[in-house]
Amino acid sequence: MKKTYWTMALVIVLLIVAAVPAFAAGPNFGSAIFADDQTWGTKGTADLPAPNGHNNQSFDGLFKFETGVEGQLAVAEAAPTNPNYNGGRWAEYTVSWIGTPELVTSYAQLMDLEDAGMVSISATGNYFQCPLLPDKS
Repeated sequence: MKKTYWTMALVIVLLIVAAVPAFAAGPNFGSAIFADDQTWGTKGTADLPAPNGHNNQSFDGLFKFETGVEGQLAVAEAAPTNPNYNGGRWAEYTVSWIGTPELVTSYAQLMDLEDAGMVSISATGNYFQCPLLPDKS
């Protein structure tokens, strides 16, 4: 019985030690996302369940480009300096170019490109939390 106890204790300790590096990863203060014509760092924290209709406005859109120009980052609908920012709760979208790609640095620019028929935007169904942090690169 004692041998089983110590074996189980050792297994639990090894599992905890193996999991620590995944949670210990620090935030990325380098350029990771464009929002409101600025670059922001980030730190992914958790997947979230899909909203149930009435709380859909508690998520901002995060738009990831399938292709694009060099230096293209994901584009966020809002940033911490924007009063519409929802604290880093995101609904993910995929952006595909129909026209000639260009560097997109804001949600307003992306919406203009969609209105002009230059991009196609599709919801991925992914929701997650990932706060934006000041870019220190």
